[in-house]
Amino acid sequence: MAVKVRNLKGVKATTVSLAEDLASRLRDDILSGYLKKNQKLTEQTICSQYKVSRTPVREALVVLETEGLVELIPNRGAFVVGFSDRDMRDMFTLRKAYEMQATRWAVERIEEEELDELSETYDFMEFYTMKGDLEKMLNINASFHQIIYKASRNRLLRHLLSSYQVYLRHIPSQFDDLETYLDTVLEEHKAIYLAIKRHDAEAAVAAMEAHMDASLQRHFVE
Repeated sequence: MAVKVRNLKGVKATTVSLAEDLASRLRDDILSGYLKKNQKLTEQTICSQYKVSRTPVREALVVLETEGLVELIPNRGAFVVGFSDRDMRDMFTLRKAYEMQATRWAVERIEEEELDELSETYDFMEFYTMKGDLEKMLNINASFHQIIYKASRNRLLRHLLSSYQVYLRHIPSQFDDLETYLDTVLEEHKAIYLAIKRHDAEAAVAAMEAHMDASLQRHFVE
């Protein structure tokens, strides 16, 4: 039987507003399915359940409406929208294109300090792959991609891809053997890392494309 593993969150920033923190918690609960599609979200219930005042609730709901996760209907209230299976597949397609562009720009614009950071991050991926530590591997995986986003020197692209990481981490990866899964993911990142290290844009983009295609297959097993 295939094992399903949900991608895990990286370390949260500590300097966030109450509204941002609440939006993050609500987002996680919507994407994980804890808050169901079409469920009504009343301010009173959110205040009670998440231990917050009404002001951050209103701000958080506006944020989630702009992301398409919540619909605010006048005189009726807020309702969970969430993402459909098609939405998630479409997001993977968009993420693939953006990851490839970020990789190309990263090869052109990456600084020596960031290359060192990427190298260190890959070393940690190797270490936790050897230990079979899936949680650490997934968190470091996210950090590996964040270094590429930063090196792309494009704030909009970095923001978009970071958002996709948040959304897509709730889709379970499926695999039959943990060791094989970790080894495969490591090899995909190794190809990306070595190509960036060589400043070979075409090889790096091709490696990222292959990684994105394999990731899609792992998440959406037919």
